[in-house]
Amino acid sequence: MKEGTAVSREQERNILITLKDVQDRSGYISRTDIEEIARSFNTSVSDVYGVATFYSFLRVNPRGRHVIKICQSLPCHLKEGEAVRERLAEILGIGPGETTPDGRFSLEVTNCIGACDTAPAMLVDDQVCGNLTTDNVAGILESYR
Repeated sequence: MKEGTAVSREQERNILITLKDVQDRSGYISRTDIEEIARSFNTSVSDVYGVATFYSFLRVNPRGRHVIKICQSLPCHLKEGEAVRERLAEILGIGPGETTPDGRFSLEVTNCIGACDTAPAMLVDDQVCGNLTTDNVAGILESYR
């Protein structure tokens, strides 16, 4: 398949499996990886990129050593979660979906993390941090530096 043709469901499934394997090995899917996969499946780079960016569990950019997932569920929102997210972004100097220049932190926004009883909450790697305030997030981040 080349530019302008649709990827079949079977081919998309196989591309998805290959993309996941590459990400498992490398941590993310590079432009070079996408080009190589396109060649191996005889399809366009845009077709493979489309699959890679459609699924939220696939990443086309490297992630930081520590991944922060800030919850945006209703309980977190009602308890000033947006202000906490803005403070995190300010401290880190990045927005959601970005990684700090030193590669230390990535910031992601996600739906419920199962910590509604300690809203607002976030995950740093797999560690739940709850009862967040605009004042206490800097200290939490400092413990991961």
